[in-house]
Amino acid sequence: MYTLSHSIAVNPPGAEPRLTSEQVWRGLEMKAENAMPFVDGMTQCDVDSHDGNVITRTITFRGTQHRERITLFAPVKVQFERLDGTGWIDNVISESDGGLLLTFTFGVTFPGIAEDTHEEQAQGDNMRGAYTGAVAATVNRVRQMVRDGELA
Repeated sequence: MYTLSHSIAVNPPGAEPRLTSEQVWRGLEMKAENAMPFVDGMTQCDVDSHDGNVITRTITFRGTQHRERITLFAPVKVQFERLDGTGWIDNVISESDGGLLLTFTFGVTFPGIAEDTHEEQAQGDNMRGAYTGAVAATVNRVRQMVRDGELA
């Protein structure tokens, strides 16, 4: 399994409006319910069930359909797990000496590629930009929603 963690400062110098952890959390909840405004390349996101802090949904991402279980650990973590066992992503909000952080940790397998091989590492490294870009895209979307008055 290819794994990667990437953190970004939620409120780097010059970023406006400044986001609170509550706003980022609400954005992650909204992403769990409908990821299409947050994830480039997603063309379907249908909630199959919502039971307490667990959502099951069907998504289509870059032409491939997946079923996912999303578990909300309010107010700091959302875990996205593909039900076919091919991967998971944790989204974690935390405070640091430098301010509010959003960290994504990915664990993914690639169909047709053996685990723990140079080929797997190369495939993961090839997709690294998309994975790390997803963190910034999420924060940018939340910031835009606050700007637009969609999220208080």
